[in-house]
Amino acid sequence: MNNTKNDLPLMSTDEGIVLFHPHIPKNAKKYVNEVLDSRWIGQGPKVDLFEKNFKRQFSLPNECLAVGSGTDALHLAYIMAGIMPGDEVLTPLFTCTATTIPLLYIGARPIFIDINPDTLNLSVEDIKNKISRRTKAIICVHYGGLPCDMNEIHNIANEYNIPVIEDAAHALGAKYYGRAIGDISQFTIFSFQAIKHLTTGDGGLLTFKDSSLKKLGGRLRWFGIDREDKQNGVWENDIHEIGFKYQMTDIGAAIGLAGLEEFDETLKFRQSLYRRYIDNLINFSEVKIVDDFDQNKEHGAWLFTILAKNRLALQFKLRKYGIESGQTHYRNDRYSIFNCKDQFPNMDKIDDNYLILPIHTKMKLEDVDRICSIIREGW
Repeated sequence: MNNTKNDLPLMSTDEGIVLFHPHIPKNAKKYVNEVLDSRWIGQGPKVDLFEKNFKRQFSLPNECLAVGSGTDALHLAYIMAGIMPGDEVLTPLFTCTATTIPLLYIGARPIFIDINPDTLNLSVEDIKNKISRRTKAIICVHYGGLPCDMNEIHNIANEYNIPVIEDAAHALGAKYYGRAIGDISQFTIFSFQAIKHLTTGDGGLLTFKDSSLKKLGGRLRWFGIDREDKQNGVWENDIHEIGFKYQMTDIGAAIGLAGLEEFDETLKFRQSLYRRYIDNLINFSEVKIVDDFDQNKEHGAWLFTILAKNRLALQFKLRKYGIESGQTHYRNDRYSIFNCKDQFPNMDKIDDNYLILPIHTKMKLEDVDRICSIIREGW
């Protein structure tokens, strides 16, 4: 997206309340220094420990593979799911381009799915309209941390005998009918990019149910090389798959291990900010909160999003009071690389209205009250 004369400049933390702020856990520096004093700073024992602790903490029966980014994890998921050149894959219209661009790496054909206007997640009805026998997978994104309607999505996928791949970059800690996101579908990825709930500086993780894929995933993460065999002295110096340099480093894993220690507290605090926004705005008719308020879903509280008419005027008013807001993600059909000519009526209806408000661990509940008070004054 090109800048326009209406774009608002980024703020510094000294100017007010920024939209995002990294959460650096208290033990991160200590653990990183320990790594820097060791013989491993690339992929080593801390990466193994991070995978083990992540799996235990989120009660996942699946395998975990830590990588360099959520995008890396998505690319590996698509390969391991058997997506091939020319295959059609249903993917969200409204998401970070990182969800869909790895399909282009493979040569697969993205088929964009319109939004559910209440949640900005996939429209189940549009999935039903666009799925066919040519479809090889369904990708879903839990926008902002709100789980998609996974039962309905899996019912459709099961009918066509295709996998569901969850892009849970926003949804670490979220739950659906009591099950942790990461424990539902054949493949789920998480992002540990700088401003996520849990950061490794930049990083990601792929979790998958089929344990027979673990060796393949490990090779694909490291140039196609079987590192375990190599380190055990039985490696025969052969590569059978095209691999990538997608590994996490022990430096990143050290930050992640510190983040896991306080993740429950971090999530609880972010969810308290989210609920405070709801309490302040639920009865204010000039905005609509993006949430379906389904009691079977536990929100991961990465984003708080509203729909507001004359959004730009509201953004300028908030900025006047030192409060940053923004869009963050955009509809993917507008990007030339996807060459999409389809129509998306639900997205069209809210395209000029969605606005993300600040939510991060440098805020206080009183900051939410202040933001909402300014909003309720009108714009």
